[in-house]
Amino acid sequence: MSNQEIAEILDQTAKLMSLHDENPFKVKSYQTAAFKLERNQEDLKGRTAAELEKVDGIGKSLSVKIFDLLNKGVFEDLNRLMQQTPEGVLQMMHIKGIGPKKVSVLWKELGVETIGELMYACKENRLIELKGFGAKTQDQVLKALEFTISNQGLFHYATVDVFANEFENVLKKNFQNLIVSRTGSLRRKNEVLDAAEFVVAEVDLKEIKNTTDSIDLFDQTKTEFTDNKLKLVTTHNLKVVIHASEKSRFAFDLFNTSANAAHFEKLKSISGFEKLTTGNFNNEEEIYRSLNLSFIEPELREGLNEIEWAQQNKLPKLVVLTDLKGILHNHSTYSDGIHTLEQMASYCKELGYEYLGICDHSKSAFYANGLQPERVLQQHAEIDELNKKLAPFHIFKGIESDILNDGSLDYDEDILQKFDFIVASVHSNLRMSEEKATQRVIAAVKNPYTTILGHPTGRLLLARAGYPIDHKAVIDACAEHGVVIELNAHPYRLDLDWRWIQYALSKGVKISINPDAHHKEGYHDLNYGVCVARKGMLSKENTFNALSKEEIEKHFMQRKNSLVAKFNV
Repeated sequence: MSNQEIAEILDQTAKLMSLHDENPFKVKSYQTAAFKLERNQEDLKGRTAAELEKVDGIGKSLSVKIFDLLNKGVFEDLNRLMQQTPEGVLQMMHIKGIGPKKVSVLWKELGVETIGELMYACKENRLIELKGFGAKTQDQVLKALEFTISNQGLFHYATVDVFANEFENVLKKNFQNLIVSRTGSLRRKNEVLDAAEFVVAEVDLKEIKNTTDSIDLFDQTKTEFTDNKLKLVTTHNLKVVIHASEKSRFAFDLFNTSANAAHFEKLKSISGFEKLTTGNFNNEEEIYRSLNLSFIEPELREGLNEIEWAQQNKLPKLVVLTDLKGILHNHSTYSDGIHTLEQMASYCKELGYEYLGICDHSKSAFYANGLQPERVLQQHAEIDELNKKLAPFHIFKGIESDILNDGSLDYDEDILQKFDFIVASVHSNLRMSEEKATQRVIAAVKNPYTTILGHPTGRLLLARAGYPIDHKAVIDACAEHGVVIELNAHPYRLDLDWRWIQYALSKGVKISINPDAHHKEGYHDLNYGVCVARKGMLSKENTFNALSKEEIEKHFMQRKNSLVAKFNV
């Protein structure tokens, strides 16, 4: 083992000791030894512990440990510390811009244990108020994280969507007669992607290749080119596939590249499928019509039950962004938001919505400056004044109440009664068995003050799977108790998973597409919620916040009156 390798082990041990708040003098001795050994050219192999003690920087306490390391390959201090540290925290130690002390704060004060959770915390501006951080550090950390995650080869839909917009603009600028469309999993708007695919016509792929060679979006060493396909890799490691087509074949080639394999397997059993390749179609509607099917939107082409529904002409008209009348579940500077309540409300109104539901964090969310009862009353007084000022636009008084370990909500009844609606969410103690998690969530659903169940599994895409729940049992409980289920539109959440929307609808449970916005721009995440809501066959009629201001107000009032009265019996 070289001196360099020994120094690296000592340095890593020192960092972990600092992370775990061990004796700072001991940490310093390890750092000093690592620094001096890295520059020491002497061969330490074969030396006794007594001889090692005399080497500059090692000393008596470290000599025996380095002797064991050289002879047994074991460094007990490092092994002990590694066992005490979650794997994700170890990964965080390698992020540029944050040292052990800052990682310790993130882990122990924010409860962040993976780089994905840290990225989400940055997006929610949780680092700004932390001691030793601030906006500049948060921005640096976020950029380092984005680079780290991109190297895994998987990307959130929102990230690829931004790239696709930019790339399409480049193509359209350079090729005036170009016909282009997204295809594959990008067109189906899957929540996580490994590639961005496009179909193009009225342009030679060689010309596109020449164009991409001249811009800095791509790693030129990874380009692959054939007669009908161009494969590229961006500088952020996103794969890009461009399929060549002709104008007369564009509709068919788009159809042929959009669906997944399971969708095509089901189509193959339909009479006439084998003749599709010989036909000329103006659009995809004609293709499905030729198979006696109603048109199947791209988002639905996942090989589930969309073909059976199309055969029976039962596919619903899918929700679109303009169907939404208001934005529920949002945060302000009262808790961990970036913009004031008035700024959040004014921008919501400016976007053309009829109402805003403000849902700052409840008192147990100390990490997010959760509202103590006196601050709830202060916020409500401000809402009353803003409602006069912004009328007919309306702010509904909500809260994102933590679901505590026993399933109870995070305020006494006298405070719960003051809200127009309550989003109940789990934020703490996420390591639960399915039985425990299901019981905890259902207990909150049964609480008559719960209006909406927030992000039901707590998942963070590409970061953590979320706690396991019995989805059917939770949805059944929501149906029984008249609770709406949130589809959290944040592109890192998209929770409720769209695959459970149909079951929820079959039980009469409405879905609320909520951005969980922590700043004004967060409202635009509604688009990503709508994307996956469409994958779950959600219609306007079953979308809670497609209700008008008057309808929402009536729902809140009726539920509040009936359920609170029942609870007090």
